[in-house]
Amino acid sequence: MNEKDVFDLQGFLPYILNQAAERASLEFQTYYKSRYGMLRTEWRVLFHLGRYGRMQAKEICQRARIHKTKVSRAVSALEHKRLLSRTDLPEDRRGEYLMLTTRGGQVFGDLCQEAQRFDANMLRDFTLEEQTVLRRVLIKLAQF
Repeated sequence: MNEKDVFDLQGFLPYILNQAAERASLEFQTYYKSRYGMLRTEWRVLFHLGRYGRMQAKEICQRARIHKTKVSRAVSALEHKRLLSRTDLPEDRRGEYLMLTTRGGQVFGDLCQEAQRFDANMLRDFTLEEQTVLRRVLIKLAQF
């Protein structure tokens, strides 16, 4: 087998994307974990409720592409932290709406500001054109 036939993991796009996502995610996690004691799925659930308003857990699963078990755990943790509340669906007692509490809205606002700072800092060495292309390409890949 010659060098041309060897699979280069470092050049494999899914591997590169995973490495970049993991590094970025862990950096941002430092803030929300130390400040609010949140785990990754918790902040993702919080962000969806903050961005889209009242919704059911299954909607969050679909939008965020997170397994229902993880969302369920995150919802329980956020409720315990008093960042979200649950309301039974009037038409189906087995279902419920989730929404941020006043405190949850404040945390969402703080995390949005920090996310914007983090995003700008992460892209500080890219030109505006490079940032635009990067976002467009990543959005296209996410829809693959």
